[in-house]
Amino acid sequence: MTGRILALVIGLFCGLAASQAPEFAQQYRQRLGGAIDELRRVVVRFDEGARGSGLTREQAVGRLTADPDPLVRKQGEAQDELAARLARLERQRQAFLEAGPFARLLIFVREADPGLARATYLDYEPAWPATAEGLVAGGTGFVAGWALLLFLLRIGRRLVPGRTRRLRAV
Repeated sequence: MTGRILALVIGLFCGLAASQAPEFAQQYRQRLGGAIDELRRVVVRFDEGARGSGLTREQAVGRLTADPDPLVRKQGEAQDELAARLARLERQRQAFLEAGPFARLLIFVREADPGLARATYLDYEPAWPATAEGLVAGGTGFVAGWALLLFLLRIGRRLVPGRTRRLRAV
């Protein structure tokens, strides 16, 4: 009886923990949108400055990275990296938009931006998602935790058979 109650508690805990994966991915997607908006502002401002000088982005970056001044060269490299990161994050957001609920979790696992994922983790607020993803993840976690503990209890009983008999006699 105690084993079943413990299995239920562990199952509930595992269910709650598993349901956090879709919630974390959802909070990551929100942060992703904010990062894209901010990067786009910086890249657009640079592009406008380049156009004002009669250059494309690539020409302006090339001019900056070819400059002998290390500060100017680093600014060119940084701008090139920002534009590349913006393109990468926009592709990721588009993949999230085109994916179904469970595929979004796979995309997150495969393509998460390390900096955004870390920032999401630092600001993460646990919640119980009321989405199909959250409910399935929570249910799967519950069943896995419950079944694992029952399995371990049964193995324990077989390893100590005399103890089980004594407990039943009491």
